[in-house]
Amino acid sequence: MRGQTRQGLRRRRALSAAAALTIGVMAPGVLSAPQAFATRPDAVQQSLDALVRDDGMPAALASVQDRNGRTRTYTAGVGDLATGAPVPVDGQVRVGSNTKTFVAVVVLQLVAERRVDLDASVDTYLPGLVRGKGIDGRRVTVRRLLQQTSGLPNYTDHLGDDVRYYTPRELLATALRYPADFAPGTSWKYSNTNYVLAGLIVQKVTGRPLAEEMDRRVIKRVGLRHTYFPAPGDASIREPHPHGYYRESADAPLRDITEIDPSWGWAAGQLVSTNSDLNRFYTALLAGRLLPPAQLAQMRSTVPAEATFGPGARYGLGLVSRPLPCGGLSWGHGGSFPGYETRGGVTDDGRAAAVAVTTQLTDEVSRRTLERAVDTALCR
Repeated sequence: MRGQTRQGLRRRRALSAAAALTIGVMAPGVLSAPQAFATRPDAVQQSLDALVRDDGMPAALASVQDRNGRTRTYTAGVGDLATGAPVPVDGQVRVGSNTKTFVAVVVLQLVAERRVDLDASVDTYLPGLVRGKGIDGRRVTVRRLLQQTSGLPNYTDHLGDDVRYYTPRELLATALRYPADFAPGTSWKYSNTNYVLAGLIVQKVTGRPLAEEMDRRVIKRVGLRHTYFPAPGDASIREPHPHGYYRESADAPLRDITEIDPSWGWAAGQLVSTNSDLNRFYTALLAGRLLPPAQLAQMRSTVPAEATFGPGARYGLGLVSRPLPCGGLSWGHGGSFPGYETRGGVTDDGRAAAVAVTTQLTDEVSRRTLERAVDTALCR
């Protein structure tokens, strides 16, 4: 990241674009798109090709699972603009706010264990920590954190140009310098601050680092072999991955931002994963393999979230539902992080799709184009 700073990359712009952070295992016999569809056009491959050709994405990659659990992977574009290297099949990317769903699962597991109460206040677990102008941790519940109805200001709107490691408490302190957006429970607004606090609650209740709890309770439990929470100071991506790029303005050149300290995202967006691992995670979640029925039902209890996630979207406890053009709903989250954008979803009948591109999207037209690629994969 520091090398990118010397090239003139301003963190404030990157983080402002990422403020929403949203906007989250290959099976035997996996087929790649060119092999599986050598004799006829494939709609998913065509949509990825269009993202590269028409929308200027350096690369796009996808993983699609059908109702029978068969997985196909796709790539388009170039994995490294400097060398022309191909896009790694099912390569690792920074998945941004998909992290929130992982954190919400851990919190809800603690609820099932009766170690956390969804309707208890933040002060129950972090006494005196959350205070500010119009902000009182005694009035903010755990549920309101997970459902984005706390009114807490979004810290990523206020981070400056300083490129360094951030502790979770520093991120929270940044948010608390600003007034509340609304009284708790009276409205909905996406704020990464909510999930920093959720992560701090997990650590306080368990006495263990958030990364260890996520790894033990979620990642290892459902066999996510290519998903991890980077350690402090780890700016790299471990396994084969497409490079991520950032553009400061519409007419500026793309700059390689693959290596970046992700600590400013922490519980709101620090995870690295693959499309196939995300499909496996969300499929396991909806199938009840990570939460008891009562807690999964709470997670799927939603409020309108169209302002951030588009027409018909609703937000549960770290889980987003979107209507599909072919009928029914997809469930997932999505993520935005400098260099990468991910969208995806799973359905109750076992379909799953995840698509990633290698530059962060800063306009609604591009975001909707990416979401249509997901819809194409789920509605085939």
